[in-house]
Amino acid sequence: QVQLVESGGGLVQPGGSLRLSCVVSGNIFSINNMAWYRQGPGNQREWVASRTSGGASNYADSVKGRFAISRDNAENTVYLQMNSLKPEDTGVYFCKLEIRRSVGGRKEWYWGQGTQVTVSS
Repeated sequence: QVQLVESGGGLVQPGGSLRLSCVVSGNIFSINNMAWYRQGPGNQREWVASRTSGGASNYADSVKGRFAISRDNAENTVYLQMNSLKPEDTGVYFCKLEIRRSVGGRKEWYWGQGTQVTVSS
């Protein structure tokens, strides 16, 4: 069974930094496209960042220049580095990965359970 587990969230002051991790467990062949979403209090879930398997990345305007998405193939882990955090960055952050479980298998999207990020004084 493929599972995604996010970690690294917590309480930080404005201007601080956090690095979120999304660890893939289970037998997989490859991670392809990657994305992070977030849902703030009383808000809809919104797209934050994405990265293709080829390394091309895109970011929401609200986080551009402050956030960066990356991966560690050896550990089957995807990261979201968050710098210069603002109170409006507060929310539950979700990892979404497109995964191929076996050679020749189809690619499927998986969601993690989310990790809470709170930016407050």
